[in-house]
Amino acid sequence: MIYPTRRAIFLLLAGAPAALALGLVRPELWLVAPAWIGVIAACLILDILFGASPRRLALDARFPYQVGVGDPFELTLAARSSGTVPGGGAELALQVDERLAEGGRIAGRMRAADAGDAHPHTLVQTLPLAAARRGEARLEALWVRWRGPLGLVWKQRRFGVGGAISVVPSLRAATEEGRRLFQRNSLFGLRQQRLRGEGSEYEALAEYHPGMDRRAIDWTASARHVKLLAKEYRVERDNRVVLAIDAGRTMAEPAGGMPRVDRAVSAALLLAFVGLKLHDRISLFSFAAQPHALTPAYMHTQDFPALQRAAARIDYAHVESNFTLALAALGARLDRRSLIILFTEFTDATSADLMIRAAGRLVKKHRLLFVVIEDEELESEERRRPHAPADVTRANVAAAMLRERRLVIARLQRLGVDVIEVPADAMGASAVEAYLGIKRAGNL
Repeated sequence: MIYPTRRAIFLLLAGAPAALALGLVRPELWLVAPAWIGVIAACLILDILFGASPRRLALDARFPYQVGVGDPFELTLAARSSGTVPGGGAELALQVDERLAEGGRIAGRMRAADAGDAHPHTLVQTLPLAAARRGEARLEALWVRWRGPLGLVWKQRRFGVGGAISVVPSLRAATEEGRRLFQRNSLFGLRQQRLRGEGSEYEALAEYHPGMDRRAIDWTASARHVKLLAKEYRVERDNRVVLAIDAGRTMAEPAGGMPRVDRAVSAALLLAFVGLKLHDRISLFSFAAQPHALTPAYMHTQDFPALQRAAARIDYAHVESNFTLALAALGARLDRRSLIILFTEFTDATSADLMIRAAGRLVKKHRLLFVVIEDEELESEERRRPHAPADVTRANVAAAMLRERRLVIARLQRLGVDVIEVPADAMGASAVEAYLGIKRAGNL
């Protein structure tokens, strides 16, 4: 496509008043007006004929076919020409899915490749992107345009990209953070002897040394052997751990630029990675208005991709979560005492009443850990210094909502439920720390 620039239109309109005035003063010079139009038209034709031609361009778009939600990646665009390309570069407009850019449009510039490159007659640009939500993000079309040598016409070419990027739960946190936690927590590393002395399963008798827990001294055995002996324990393994994710309306809302459910999925995968390393039996469960399928209990690291595929199927929902039905269905599926780690969100005591009742029934048989994200927006509104009456109203409303939130947490804790409230960016690491703490205590 070729069309005039603002410069061409301005020059054409600017000559009209001058030609009209000259025609009124000297009528015999009326030919100046058509001559001016002819000059502009000739310049437009020259601008079209010379310079780079859009028909000779061919697009090469390179992008990953699968990325994790929130993980940065690069989209490389290269428009190669059999002839020349504009030395000043070109403008680009890319139509993409709203998962990749707000509004579905990315604008920028493409630069001409250097003379030493393998393809010198090329316009290139690398766009740093990050997907905000899971699903299939399509790349629809690319528009490239540049001015002619005289700056009178736009030369434009539209390319149909027609590609798609599959946005799946992020594994970056599960791998990087998992390795870091294992390095820091050598207690649960590969050295089996470090597992002795902790936990609840009896391992052996050992000679007492300063620093050991005095409550572990076996006085009967010590009297028989005439020296202090202490019991050593090992950390329990083969525990059943269920990672339950609330996928209802409140979890679809963003926290720190990413939906809460996506943060919960990433944290659950990190927990699954650590749990499989510790030889626990890991299952994944999700629910919204209806409970979704409970995965089998996996206990080997090679089963981690199956958990990833199950996590990728957790969809966004804009309905209220049915905790009564979901937790009752989950409890009926569990035939042994399990650790249930529930990623959820609540706002007030009234709407959370059914959740508290369902948790109270479940905690009688199982160990329950709730993981919720701190509401930084409410806390900032409560702490903000007011400058107007409206600021005071917002601060009071925020304080009331935070009190309701703390009331729900207190009611859950009185029932025997463990609750941790964590920052959005530290959700995975905090959940793993709580999980490791429960295993250290050996009271699952």
